[in-house]
Amino acid sequence: MLPHNTISSSDGRPAHECGVCGIYNHQDSAKLTYFGLYALQHRGQESAGIVTSDGTNVSMHKDMGLVPEVFSEETLQKLQGNLSIGHVRYSTTGASNITNAQPLMVTHKGTTLAVAHNGNLVNSIELRSKLEEQGSIFQTTMDSEVVLHLIARSAYLGLETALHHTFSSLKGAYSLLLMTQNSLVAARDPDGFRPLCLGKLKNGGNDGWVVASETCALDLIEAEYVRDIEPGEVLVINKEGMHSIFPWPKQDSHFCIFEQVYFARPDSEIFGINVYMARKQMGKILAEEAKIDADLVMPFPDSGNYAALGYSQASGIPLEFGVIRNHYVGRTFIQPTQSMRDFNVKVKLNPVRSFLKDKRVVIVEDSIIRGTTGKSRVRALREAGAKEVHMVVSCPPTRHACYYGIDFPSASQLIANKKNVKEVGDYLGLDSLHYLSLEGLVKATGFTRERFCLACFDGKYPVEPDLSFHKSALG
Repeated sequence: MLPHNTISSSDGRPAHECGVCGIYNHQDSAKLTYFGLYALQHRGQESAGIVTSDGTNVSMHKDMGLVPEVFSEETLQKLQGNLSIGHVRYSTTGASNITNAQPLMVTHKGTTLAVAHNGNLVNSIELRSKLEEQGSIFQTTMDSEVVLHLIARSAYLGLETALHHTFSSLKGAYSLLLMTQNSLVAARDPDGFRPLCLGKLKNGGNDGWVVASETCALDLIEAEYVRDIEPGEVLVINKEGMHSIFPWPKQDSHFCIFEQVYFARPDSEIFGINVYMARKQMGKILAEEAKIDADLVMPFPDSGNYAALGYSQASGIPLEFGVIRNHYVGRTFIQPTQSMRDFNVKVKLNPVRSFLKDKRVVIVEDSIIRGTTGKSRVRALREAGAKEVHMVVSCPPTRHACYYGIDFPSASQLIANKKNVKEVGDYLGLDSLHYLSLEGLVKATGFTRERFCLACFDGKYPVEPDLSFHKSALG
């Protein structure tokens, strides 16, 4: 993602990114991709799309909306072939409209190419300008379209050479899938910012494969996890088998640690780390760093659930659910009028008043971005009769924008960029506020800090970003 001046999500939380899923050599490739995208829905809710190929004919369907809204049994029946790629999107570059929905597809000299991309290219403006000067015509405002143009320009040299030329030109974060009529290509940037994994399908003895953003997609379609796509690897799967290209020199990885904090599903294995256990460990370390005398520990469902469990177990303070989540707030929810103060918050989460009365409460949150939602939620607990309200956060203060595929607001919209910890706590109306230390966060993963991108916390960007870029800059 690249910083911009729009709100990151309707409730002030970090907005999701994108998810990709591809199937090779399965007669029900479209349906398997559909279910894979269903499992990855948490990574993007704006649009969804699938492209399929039977070796000759290529079909595509995409639209704005959630996966079950975009696809029906009828549309899936029309997506014939044993090869497919799919995408769920939250727009981190390019406006939110059907033109920018992915996968993107072009036909060049009889060869069809499609791409599904999670991440952000930090040199996309530079590449796009050069391509336009050389005659390329762009149909979208997506940085992902640059990949298609680069491959098309080198296609006459053969697929592998074109891939080598293309990916050696790119800078930034990307875990992406490419598809021709008969090949599936998976590529991951040399820093390995975003996750991407390979699985083997149960396919009657045939070699069927799946590549997806998270292992939870493999679980749903009963595929066996094989390995992660390596940072810097371009994996080609076709009738000749499977082989890898490494266009870049080997370097240290910089995994996005916010995948562990917030984005990935807790039932996924990300970067070789079980997300559920990592979040529990964050809560346990928080309990060591922030000792609070209280009656109960509670999350705001579902963001802080697993860290809250760890905090409760380590501190000995009982875990309770002091607010109840309404799971039936749809995308078409009618917005309240200005006079209906805090209604957006209340319709999603409602305090259990008789239980909270006169209690000393510790809220466990995974992150604080803008702080506006947290302020309303704390006030609701006070109004429900809570005697004290403390908050612990399972990551350090988020002070810097993300340039690698997560839609954080610009730094000026991040509350921790403008206020110290006490000031943030006062703004939220808390008795105390405690963040997990950066050392504690890294320790919870079992890795060393050198393995991660921590830029949203410490401002040290592994790949130099274009600071002039904003979400619709390519338009």
